[in-house]
Amino acid sequence: MVSNARTVVLHGGTLVDANGERRDGWLEVRDGVIASLGNGDGWRALPGDPGAVVDARGGIVAPGFVDIHGHGGGGASFGIDAEQTVAALAAHRAHGTAYAVASLVTNPIPVLEQQLRDLRAAMDHHPHLWGAHLEGPFLAPARKGAHAPQHLCHPTSDVVSRLLEAGAGVLRQITIAPELPGADEAIERFVDAGVVVAVGHTSADHDTAQRAFDRGATLVTHAFNAINPIESRAPGPLVAAFADPRVTLELIADGVHVDPRLLAFAFRMAPGRIALITDAMSAAGSDEGQYTLGDLTVSVRGGRVVVVGTDTLAGSVLTQDQALRVVTGAGVPLTDAIAALTTTPACVMGRDRADHVLREGAPANLVVLDPNLAVTAVVARGVLQGL
Repeated sequence: MVSNARTVVLHGGTLVDANGERRDGWLEVRDGVIASLGNGDGWRALPGDPGAVVDARGGIVAPGFVDIHGHGGGGASFGIDAEQTVAALAAHRAHGTAYAVASLVTNPIPVLEQQLRDLRAAMDHHPHLWGAHLEGPFLAPARKGAHAPQHLCHPTSDVVSRLLEAGAGVLRQITIAPELPGADEAIERFVDAGVVVAVGHTSADHDTAQRAFDRGATLVTHAFNAINPIESRAPGPLVAAFADPRVTLELIADGVHVDPRLLAFAFRMAPGRIALITDAMSAAGSDEGQYTLGDLTVSVRGGRVVVVGTDTLAGSVLTQDQALRVVTGAGVPLTDAIAALTTTPACVMGRDRADHVLREGAPANLVVLDPNLAVTAVVARGVLQGL
């Protein structure tokens, strides 16, 4: 169901954003923005036709989720063509994701150049697609995960220049293993070009990771996965990241990639610096079976995605509403979990925090969830979409 009403009123639920909770709250959406909000029955006195009215009693209303690291969903992958990009965005929109960065797996440089150009065209028609994330090709072979090893390479000046040229206006984020030859200079060049640099898929030690952060890297790609672990005499990149207030850490909260107890621990160790991501591939929101991820064939069974013939995890079938359920189930406060789905990932991408909280004048991209935190409706650019 899609309502064409210019005005939407959501009432009776708890309004939750990174700033806190408003119980028995209501908000009015008019012409694509939040026009007013309050408590109780005050919405009944709003002037004019209330348009579509949604009773959210027992549930919550939150800003639309942000996913800065996902490869696809609904049987479609980002970077293949415009039709698949649209299908993947729609699949995640049904689970509350309002804004996305399209992640691309390692491929030959000419393929990545073309995918960046194709995504630029898609962005012209989908303003909530913020751009692209290159999760490769500058990865450590020993920590490559589900990336084709034959396409990995070092961040030479020539390759960096080619990706920056093809990615002008579309490349928002890139993952780099900072121990690779040429990584220091590459990190600085990407940062200078306005690209968020993430440390990930890396065998780096603590000091090498810290050097990357000092050169401008501000993110860790899916912390605890495809990265040197914390050891008693080798603290590794994660200790550097947790200790550095400039650094945000991505987490895949599907209960497969990271134990829920460790998820809760990470929230305590880095308050306000956790960004929940899906790292979802095309099977998210679709059927189990075999799929293609770059050059690799992967198998999806029981919520787990692995490269065929191995036990190597290959992304996830996670959606952001499920991530919310997993972390709150692990004891993370609801407001902190919502921040990790909204303001924190938005800010690390350089977006305005004020656009991702519930306030008058904010864009009306919202998600309505029932008491079990399952999505019942979304508001996309002011348009109500019931599920």
